[in-house]
Amino acid sequence: MTTQVLKKHETKVNVTQETSKFSLIAVMTMASLVGIWALACLVGGLISSGTGNLIRGYITAIFG
Repeated sequence: MTTQVLKKHETKVNVTQETSKFSLIAVMTMASLVGIWALACLVGGLISSGTGNLIRGYITAIFG
């Protein structure tokens, strides 16, 4: 018969570092989603009105 020996190990966790990692991942994920949405809107605008109208609309929006 064999006996199992369990050893107790302590692990030190830096809560600040783990929180920073999570926050960075969350912000990067949201930035990626916003970028994908912006690209989808740009492609949709190009498909619906064409390049010339899209550029004209952009200039009108910027300068009035």
